[in-house]
Amino acid sequence: MKTDPAIAVIGCGYWGKNHVRTLSELGALAAVADADAARAEALAGQFGVPARDIERILEDRDIDAVVLALPPQFHAQLALQAIAAGKHVLVEKPIALNVDDAQKVVDAGIATGVTVMTGHVLRFHPAFEALADMVAEGALGTLQYIHSHRVGLGKFHAQNDALWDIAPHDLSLIIALTGEEPSDIRGEGSAVLNHLSDFAHLHLAFPGGIRSHVFAARLNPYRERRLTVIGDKAMAVFDDVAPWAEKLAVYDHKVWKSDAGLEFETADPRYVAVPDGLPLTREIQHFIHCIRTGAPARTPAEEGLAVIRILSAGTVAHD
Repeated sequence: MKTDPAIAVIGCGYWGKNHVRTLSELGALAAVADADAARAEALAGQFGVPARDIERILEDRDIDAVVLALPPQFHAQLALQAIAAGKHVLVEKPIALNVDDAQKVVDAGIATGVTVMTGHVLRFHPAFEALADMVAEGALGTLQYIHSHRVGLGKFHAQNDALWDIAPHDLSLIIALTGEEPSDIRGEGSAVLNHLSDFAHLHLAFPGGIRSHVFAARLNPYRERRLTVIGDKAMAVFDDVAPWAEKLAVYDHKVWKSDAGLEFETADPRYVAVPDGLPLTREIQHFIHCIRTGAPARTPAEEGLAVIRILSAGTVAHD
């Protein structure tokens, strides 16, 4: 009796090839497909699996699941086809380019009972998992403010601006930490090179009182991947550019009121030990676990939909 799921990757470009490699390492890769037949054949030969067209993959009853790592305008359509074929689906972010299509993916997954998971890979980063545990345990106190900076140079996409391409990473983290969707969303964008925003800001207010700010840019001279969480007891920074031993820093700064006004005291950072582990490997292992056991996904399609709602509300039109 087969116990290990067989998973095909549809879309073998910049990120899809990482899925191919990781699934092969986990012994779960069954097939690959790509619009570029030569690329698909090359990867298939490298990893010892067949290159097939999408229709054959969806018709193959021996393939249990698919990973969709396509240009995002194709995600929702192919996710719906895969779900209709009875496949479990891991669909990369963003899962759709509008709320209606994202809702259709969610509804289809619920109706058929298959696992439909969003590829929010940073939710599986050991440093973020440690940060989330600290927040849940109250180590930072009551959360007050969260801000993220995800900036660098490129990649430039014909269909996706900086907001839709970059911000989903941090929005998924912020939703996980707050446990709710924002009640107020304001977006700002700047199109420098063409009609798509190269810089984007999101200002978020949550029902529980937390405020958040997201800055995403792909026209920036330096690379920064930083999530800062401010609580009333301590502050923490998840810095994905820092060396592994410094990925998660906690600052026990103090701020208090006195007769003279607000006063403060700073503290040196203390670094939280984080276990080794590649986020993508951990994400796919979780996907496999959900397929095997029927357990709910940590990043279900509903979370992808929540991110799409925020992106849609924060999008600024440009000529």
